[in-house]
Amino acid sequence: MPGQILLNGRLMVYQNPATGAHVADVPIATSEDVEEAVEAARKAQPAWAATPAYLRARVLRKFADLIYENRAHLQELDSVCMGKPVTQVAEDIEEGRNILNYFSGLVELASGQTSLNAPDHLNMMVRQPFGVVAAIVPWNFPTMLACHEIGPSTGAGNALILKTSEKSPLSGIFLGQLTAEAGFPPGVVNIISGAGETGSLLSSHMKIRKISFTGSTQAGRAVMQAAAKSNLKDVALELGGKSPLLVFADANLAQAASSAIKSITTNAGQICTASSRLYVEKSIASEFKKTLAAGFKALVQGDPSDPKTFLGPQADSRQAQNILRYFEIAKKDGQVLVGGEAASELGKNFIRPTIFSDIPDSSKANVEEIFGPVLVLHEFESETEAVQRANDTEYGLYASVFTKDVNKAMRVARALEAGSVGVNTASPYGAYELPFGGFKASGIGRQKGSSALTAWTQEKSIFVNHSDEQE
Repeated sequence: MPGQILLNGRLMVYQNPATGAHVADVPIATSEDVEEAVEAARKAQPAWAATPAYLRARVLRKFADLIYENRAHLQELDSVCMGKPVTQVAEDIEEGRNILNYFSGLVELASGQTSLNAPDHLNMMVRQPFGVVAAIVPWNFPTMLACHEIGPSTGAGNALILKTSEKSPLSGIFLGQLTAEAGFPPGVVNIISGAGETGSLLSSHMKIRKISFTGSTQAGRAVMQAAAKSNLKDVALELGGKSPLLVFADANLAQAASSAIKSITTNAGQICTASSRLYVEKSIASEFKKTLAAGFKALVQGDPSDPKTFLGPQADSRQAQNILRYFEIAKKDGQVLVGGEAASELGKNFIRPTIFSDIPDSSKANVEEIFGPVLVLHEFESETEAVQRANDTEYGLYASVFTKDVNKAMRVARALEAGSVGVNTASPYGAYELPFGGFKASGIGRQKGSSALTAWTQEKSIFVNHSDEQE
């Protein structure tokens, strides 16, 4: 049922990562709970798919309005779960609301096509929903990414089972309540909580026909393998990144530094698109390092509930300890320019924003996704070198280039192997009306954009013979 967490006796206990205070106990969905959710979705989906598109769109718009009306509560839930500053959470929730309204406008536009190529036939392609579908959302943008999944999947006529992250489930539970208030029939949106074990139950389920997963590349591979071994369900993956940011000598250096700082420190660096590899043209590297270091040191780090705070804690002790392990690797391989240690005086999960330099391209600190406020700075001498080194990664989610030369900007943007490229801008900037997704190991399929809703449909070709003659 919408608005309810399905449970079977097991609980996850949550503490505020900034203070250590107990927040909530949340039940873990078991196999029996997943079966109950699938059955509820299976029963509800046919009638929902038969509901006129404009009525489904109306429910989505009501859902978006309710998110706006309850934005303060959603901000609090996401902030206490993962320690994200309230000002940043507010931006996330506003985008979630906006994208729901955008998807509601696409519901009535999910049309097919016709062909009159054969004189005696009217041939057509129609779109139909998959039926019962699932989505697994990560912990770093809980409300926003739940909206990204609920909107297009249900707008297309599917019934959805959404698994919240084990690290930030509270807003998802509350969103379940709002879906009921918005007018989704019981069983169309089902919210469950749990960790990897619960996710594997969804990805391997024989009655779920499509699954969307956002998270690490390692976990995405597991989802895809489970889907292949079960019923070959359709899979969409938005995975990790090791995003490069290129700064040429002719760039606006103040703009480039500001964007680089924001990209790697927003949400304490816990963003898949974060620009974690910085390539600076050698002739301006010395000056740029000074600007960058000063900007890092000026960041306000502390209590996420304080509107002045830009940098909160990592989501939990596991995240913080993982970053500290990478610090040891990077210190052996290169030099610390700024930071490089825990901010223990603020709490056990706080990490100082950090810049490393003189790190070899082969270092794990440069190759692997750290998921923290950790920037590795390199120098380059030519455009060809910069592009080659930027592309030398298994990831391809986001990339950025800073230059005043429009020809160079377009050459580099086309050459960079990434699903999104910013020119004189960097992540987390994006546009929900355009596709978002990764090249290479950063994912399969696209979120957002005008085709996001049709991605939750299957195409069916129908051939109508309108001649009286026998074939």
